[in-house]
Amino acid sequence: MKKGIIGKKLGMTQIFDEKGNVIPVTLIEAGPCVVAQKKTVENDGYEAIQLAYEDAKKKHLTKAELGHFEKAGITPKKHLKEFRLDDCSAYEVGSVVTVETFAKGDKVDITGITKGCGYTGCVKRWGHHILRMTHGTGPIHRQPGSMGVIDPARIFKNKKMPGQYGNEQVTILNLVAVKIDAEKNLIAVKGAVPGSKGGIVFIRDSVKA
Repeated sequence: MKKGIIGKKLGMTQIFDEKGNVIPVTLIEAGPCVVAQKKTVENDGYEAIQLAYEDAKKKHLTKAELGHFEKAGITPKKHLKEFRLDDCSAYEVGSVVTVETFAKGDKVDITGITKGCGYTGCVKRWGHHILRMTHGTGPIHRQPGSMGVIDPARIFKNKKMPGQYGNEQVTILNLVAVKIDAEKNLIAVKGAVPGSKGGIVFIRDSVKA
C-alpha cells in the first residue's frame, strides 16, 4: 500500500465521459486528514501512519483519547484509522493528507460498513428461491427448505439459515477514481461503495493496480 485516506460517503450520482457515456459514480468527501501517530520498525516492529478525520467536541471523547491528540498537537477528531504504507518517510505527525494524494484513473480499494438489515430470512439473506405462489403450498412460501437428512439427526455447520444480515465490514476492490475535486475534497469512484449516506469509508490504493 502506498497511500490511504479516510472519507465520508455522500451518495451516488452519474457523470458523462468525453464520449458521452454515462458513468455511475459514488461521491466521497475524502479528508483532509491529519497524521496523529507514526509507527516505526524500531518502536513498533512495522511502519504505519495513523490518520485522524473530522473534528470532534472534547466532551465526546475519553481522557485517553484527548491525551492522544494532545500529545500529537492536533485538535480532537472523531475517527482514527491506521494505514500500513510501504514508505512512511514522507509523513510526520501533524502532516495533512488531502484528496490530492489520489489522481484521476487510480484504482482504489474502499472499505465500509454495510447497511444493517437486522434479522432476515433466507430469501433476502442468501437469495433462496420461494415456493410456487399457488394452492397447496400453504403459508410457507418464504421458509427454508429441508434442514438435512434423518441420520445424522443434526444440522451441519454453515447451513444457510435466517439470521443477522448486513452491518458488517466489506471491502470493494479495484474501483476506478473517475474524478478528483481538490477544492471540495471530493473523489468520485466508478460503481457502488458499501454503507449508507454519511457512512465512514477507508480508501487505499489497490494492491492489484
